[in-house]
Amino acid sequence: MKNFKKFSTTNFTVSFFALFLFVACCTSCGSDDDIPPVDLKSSSYEYQLHNGQTVESAPYAGTHNDDYMVTMDLEELENGNTKITMNLMNTVNGATYALHAHDVADPATTPNGTPYIESPNANIFAQMVQGNGGTVSVSQEANISYFDLTSTYDGFFVSHDPLQDVSTTDISTYLVVGAFARTQTTTNYDATTFNYDFNSGQVAATFLYTGTHPSDVSATIRVAELAAGSRITVTINNTLDGETYHTHAHDMADPLTTPNNTPYNETPNGEVYAGALMGNGGNVALSNISSMSYDEITTMYDGFFVVHDPLQAVSTTDPTTYIVLGVFAR
Repeated sequence: MKNFKKFSTTNFTVSFFALFLFVACCTSCGSDDDIPPVDLKSSSYEYQLHNGQTVESAPYAGTHNDDYMVTMDLEELENGNTKITMNLMNTVNGATYALHAHDVADPATTPNGTPYIESPNANIFAQMVQGNGGTVSVSQEANISYFDLTSTYDGFFVSHDPLQDVSTTDISTYLVVGAFARTQTTTNYDATTFNYDFNSGQVAATFLYTGTHPSDVSATIRVAELAAGSRITVTINNTLDGETYHTHAHDMADPLTTPNNTPYNETPNGEVYAGALMGNGGNVALSNISSMSYDEITTMYDGFFVVHDPLQAVSTTDPTTYIVLGVFAR
């Protein structure tokens, strides 16, 4: 009997100790839900239209609406890669936007002297997305860590103008260009649009248009401030398909000093604006980069805005052949 009691007590003690260890292990180990989540990082960067912030000598020189911008969202992934999402705002409906990462390079080593490798780095980002008139987004998983992308990768982000042929060498065709995944310089450049109706003698009754062009034609001048100079975009509305509209800025002058007594210099001022727009039956636009500042164009420059009648021979002396005539940028 004594041996039996001793045996029973010993076995009970061992069994209880084993049970205690099992419960303790289960309690301390827990389930996967108890494992602290990995702290995955994320960040966002804003890119405004390129008005010379990155390359002062080559601001965007096209006709895309200048409220365009892109936000770049980065998300660190558990597999060590990074998800990159581009959000394009104020897009043109139906236009295709090419978006690229370009590695920084020594201009002395590139074919065209660009400060980047002209071939996009598709391992980082190379995508195309169609505009819808508002905001569109496109994503890519990049085979690079979040840390490396935001700290050591040296490249440019480029959003190409969908209204022009894609060029990887002409920076003036880039809607956006800036350091990839880095905070950009925030700018608050001014821009103003000026409206012009058909020439019905607003400037002078004797300058009233006489011709056969439809009178529903109108125009706008958009003056946008740049890091250096200004971008001047002329839009002509309700054009005739296939007809060429010569459009000029003419400096004001004393009629007593001009060859034909015109109140302006008969030679257009190409430094302000001079261009030929091809009509398409609707609205057409053309931009010019001027070295004159936004303030100079909109407050100091004294000139006339002229749209010549495409149905008559171009004359810089006969204002009655001007389908649009008004004071420039006022």
